[in-house]
Amino acid sequence: MSKKINVASAQIECKVGDKRYNIELMKKNIRQAKEKGADLVVFPELSLTGYLTRDLTYGLAETIPGSSINLLERIVRGEKLHMVFGMLERSDKARGVIYNTAVLLGPKGFIGKYRKMQLPTHSVFEEKRYFRPGYQLPVFETDIGRLGLTICYDIFFPEIFRLLRLKGAQFIVCISASPAVRRKFFEVFTAARAMENTVFLAYTNLVGLEDGLQFWGGSRIIAPSGRIITRARYDEEDLVTGEVDYADLARIEAFVPMLRDLRPAFYDLLKTHAEAL
Repeated sequence: MSKKINVASAQIECKVGDKRYNIELMKKNIRQAKEKGADLVVFPELSLTGYLTRDLTYGLAETIPGSSINLLERIVRGEKLHMVFGMLERSDKARGVIYNTAVLLGPKGFIGKYRKMQLPTHSVFEEKRYFRPGYQLPVFETDIGRLGLTICYDIFFPEIFRLLRLKGAQFIVCISASPAVRRKFFEVFTAARAMENTVFLAYTNLVGLEDGLQFWGGSRIIAPSGRIITRARYDEEDLVTGEVDYADLARIEAFVPMLRDLRPAFYDLLKTHAEAL
């Protein structure tokens, strides 16, 4: 496993429902990331289709594996890097069951997937209308480290990130479609999730307009100390890269021993009181 990796965050403006356009856009950014020496390139939530697919969702969803996965696998194999992107996943058991899914591909093809657990259904969000929540939190052992995947609203729930860290994740990716009205939340929570778990975190957000909803970009890679390694521009497409040095984990864990000082008994109390809400 590499001790240092170069990570690219590719915040793009997708065309809703136009997979061909979005794949070509991803292909362009993958090649640019490779030219910058990237080992991993991260795209936003639902970057294959755009976020506000609404009733197009059922027609756009694909099983995994599927035709779009096959196309993107060929691209990353050719460029010899890893990528994370978001897509609408249709269950292979029931056509009406759709997931909001993050997919991890590598130079040898498909590595794994994560289905979004926390589905916002308030204000402008209506994800529970279309999606079934995920139930698994895998950590993927790869040539570029032990990776955990999360999606957007998941970051509001620190227990998801804590569990990924306790399962051995060194680097957690959060792909997102956050509108501008939520910017302050994500700027705070991304730093907090990295610091409280002494873990590297990459946050890649959508950018542009979809049906009047403005996505703010601001993608970033954050060190376990909370230091912003690199940050993308606001409100426009951008591709930024930054170095992740896993050797930093041991140094920061010794200086701020969050994991050492965990009190597991509190989790039993948390469960008890959460069930009583």
